[in-house]
Amino acid sequence: MSTKLRILVPVKRVIDASLKPRINKAQTGVETKGVKFSINPFDDIAVEEAAKIKAAHKGAVEKLHAVSIGGTKAQDVLRIALAKGFDTSTLVDVGEQDVEPLQVSKILQKVVEKDNFNLVILGKQAIDDDSNQTGQMLAGLLNWPQATNASEVVIEGDSVTVTKEIDGGAETVKAKLPLIITTDLRLNEPKFVTLPKMMKAKKKPIETLKPEDLGVSVEQRLKVLKLEEPPVRKAGIKVKDVDELVAKIKELI
Repeated sequence: MSTKLRILVPVKRVIDASLKPRINKAQTGVETKGVKFSINPFDDIAVEEAAKIKAAHKGAVEKLHAVSIGGTKAQDVLRIALAKGFDTSTLVDVGEQDVEPLQVSKILQKVVEKDNFNLVILGKQAIDDDSNQTGQMLAGLLNWPQATNASEVVIEGDSVTVTKEIDGGAETVKAKLPLIITTDLRLNEPKFVTLPKMMKAKKKPIETLKPEDLGVSVEQRLKVLKLEEPPVRKAGIKVKDVDELVAKIKELI
């Protein structure tokens, strides 16, 4: 491989995917107190894929770096990346503030430009807001090609071939570095991190920055007015035959 890979993987700390979120009393968001948090599942897939690339292309990966935008506790998800073989990591500390996809993309743009990364692998979406926008916005800001919803990634020299999930099938695209890739569920199955590796990762330093250090404002442009549960669906009924079905439908029209 003629070009050394410098890979950036953004990771987000979210409410654990196995839990059912509850709306808070103020109805402004989901309840975050007393609940388990984990790495965003799609980001975990991105971490696993970057680690696989490093193992498959020995000597070709110059740097494997994880970045998280969040509060101090977001260090937990960075430790997972470090335990899986990442070289370095950065926490962009925004406290407890929610950061919108455009601001996240602008922060990532600065991180990419700061350390000259040429491949960004990130989850296609976070399971808390389901925006599915950050990868696309980052590609636009950097003016890089993008391959979204990846189910397979093959790197050959300076070219990357990506199989993408599309409605009813798969599409294969090819682009040269630099490149943005967003991950889908079928790309891989993240391995469990052993306790010894996590303990070792806790000894690795984490760079901490503020958004202003990168020249980015995280002022929110959107305000959540109200969050509420969807209306409860009425129970269905059984009908004896087609005639009764037709009669019931006519009653509802």
